[in-house]
Parts: sequence; C-alpha cells; structure tokens
Amino acid sequence: MNGRHNGHGRTPEQLIGEMNRTSAPHGMAAVWFLGQESVVIKGGETVIYIDPYLSDELERKSDLQRAFPAPLKPQHVTNANVVLITHEHDDHMDLGTISVIAKNNPDTRFVAPAICHEAMRDAGVAEDRLLAAACDQWQELEGFRLMAVPAAHEVLEEDRMLGHRYVGYLIDISGVLMYHAGDTVVYPGLVERLRNHAIDIGMVPINGGDAFRRQDGIVGNMGFREAAELAAAAGFELTIPLHYDVFPWNGERPGHFIDYCYENHPYMKTKVMARTERLIYVKA
Repeated sequence: MNGRHNGHGRTPEQLIGEMNRTSAPHGMAAVWFLGQESVVIKGGETVIYIDPYLSDELERKSDLQRAFPAPLKPQHVTNANVVLITHEHDDHMDLGTISVIAKNNPDTRFVAPAICHEAMRDAGVAEDRLLAAACDQWQELEGFRLMAVPAAHEVLEEDRMLGHRYVGYLIDISGVLMYHAGDTVVYPGLVERLRNHAIDIGMVPINGGDAFRRQDGIVGNMGFREAAELAAAAGFELTIPLHYDVFPWNGERPGHFIDYCYENHPYMKTKVMARTERLIYVKA
C-alpha cells in the first residue's frame, strides 16, 4: 500500500530506499529486522532476504493474527538478489510473499530445503532459479557463499532423498560470517558444528516451546536460556535474538534473554533489534 507508514515514521518505500543506499564494503555488513525470523542482509551490493514473512496469507486461512502489521508488503520487495528459506512452516516459507517476489524480480534466486521445492514451484518459482540447501558444504553464489546447517525443530528430520527438513544458514558475505539458526533447539553436535567457524553474528530463536503449545500443533524452539548458552559455547561475536514478537501466544520477552546474558555472560555482546532497524556491523 503506497505511502503507508510502518510505525516509526518511514514508509516501506523509504525502508527499501535505505537498503539500496546502504554501503557495506568488505569487512562490513548490514542487517535489518522485519519481525519473527525475517531479516534482510546486505554485503557489498548483494541483498539477501531470509524467511520473508510479509503477506497476510496465514492470517486469511487461519484464526492467527499478527501482533503488528508486516513492515513491508510483498510487492515492496524489489531488491532481493537471493531469498533463503529455512523450512516449510507458513511464517517462514510464506508462499504469498515468495510468489510475488518471484513474479516481480525475475533475477532473484531462491535457496530452500528440497522438501520445500514443490510448493515453491507451484508458487511460481522457476526450476532454474531454485537451489537446494546444501548441509555441511559451501555453495558459491553471486556476492557471497552459503552453507546450510541442520536444524532440529524440535527433532532432526532427514529424508534419504530430500535431505534435512529444517535448516539454518551460515552466510559468508563481505568478509562477515553470519549464522541464522532458523527454527531449532540445541541438538548434540550443533555447538561443535558452529564452533568450527568464527561466527561474527549469530541470530537465534528464543521463543521456546512447551507441552501446551505442542498440543495446539506449535513446534518449539530453543528458549532464551538455551539460546544464550549456545551463543556462549559457539563463540558468537554478536548475538541477535529472533522469533519472539509476531504471535504473542508463541513469543517471549527479549528482555529475559538480555537479563540472562547480563547475569551469566556479562561480556557477551547482544543486540535486540527494533522492527526495521538497520544494524551496520564492522568486523574487528
């Protein structure tokens, strides 16, 4: 909707304009937080959207309601070089957003677990624009390299033919290494996988899970304590909490994460990002 403000004085067009104007030369990267696990990353001239959840498709087909409107609508996304999808749940693989991006951005490439591909093709993503997420091996894309990391939401699920159902991503862009965990708990071996890399920015869910949410079909993630301990054990240089704000019944107070870090890991660098805030990270 042209001219709509996103709650802090900027229109979607102004937000996209900021992304396009932002300079992120080698040794620097920019991150924007759009809510839930939707983030935008820029390094050099490459813009990456991760799990863009921007449409109202989930709300229209269920009784779920967002706590706040999406700061962008799918049609505002005109600058995506690559879209990364972590798994097929509707607030991550938002087909209402993916279909519009695919239609309006003919050069955008999409990376997702192979189990997602049929639905994404049906949404209009051409086969030659769709890549399978490759776990434990680097994929070279234009402007960055990428490695998928298995995720356990709440358990590891791997198909013999299609690979892991849930993934996170290591993104090596502009000399900055980021980890987007997707939806996961800490499973045996995850810390060791991550510790093998000098991760500059780790982005992790903190909403947790419990028996009552599972009874309602809501699959859980690590909670704020687990996320903080993962960050400390894996040695993230900066940790950003995610997945706590869009659905109040499946959220968390990010202050609990900050308080826990302050009390237990007082030298750990953390950042709770405001919606649509831009973080410019400079590698030490």
